[in-house]
Amino acid sequence: MEKNAPVAKLDLKKYSGTWYSLYSIPTIFDKGSRETTTRYTLNKDGFYDVLTTYKKPKDEKIYSRNSKMFPSDEGNNGELQAQFIWPIKVDYWIIELADDYSYVVVGHPDRKFLFIMSRSQTMPKKTHDEIISRCKAKGYEVAKLTAQFRG
Repeated sequence: MEKNAPVAKLDLKKYSGTWYSLYSIPTIFDKGSRETTTRYTLNKDGFYDVLTTYKKPKDEKIYSRNSKMFPSDEGNNGELQAQFIWPIKVDYWIIELADDYSYVVVGHPDRKFLFIMSRSQTMPKKTHDEIISRCKAKGYEVAKLTAQFRG
């Protein structure tokens, strides 16, 4: 099995912005959501203010929630922590990141969840298939992935 580890280098400014969650093994906060979009805004205190918007099943209303994302103490690798409810922080590992920051794969040390996110609502099938293959090799249960956007 390949190592499940965060990426060694992360540019916090380049990671800022909007990401579309294309496929996920959801957390308890995300179960049943669809068309999820997350905007990361790096603030002056060095962490992200996060705004997540999504739709619920069979409901066209857009819901939103705010959270925070904290970089590692070194601040330059993919080992982040998400905070949905104070003071609890959840490991949020960037396990794969495109050189041009066009897609990212977010996982967890215990492989509890997985998110494949992109700067656009679609991804080339070849890229998708290669990501899935690498995630499977790292021990993620890729059969549990659900599509967030219907193409």
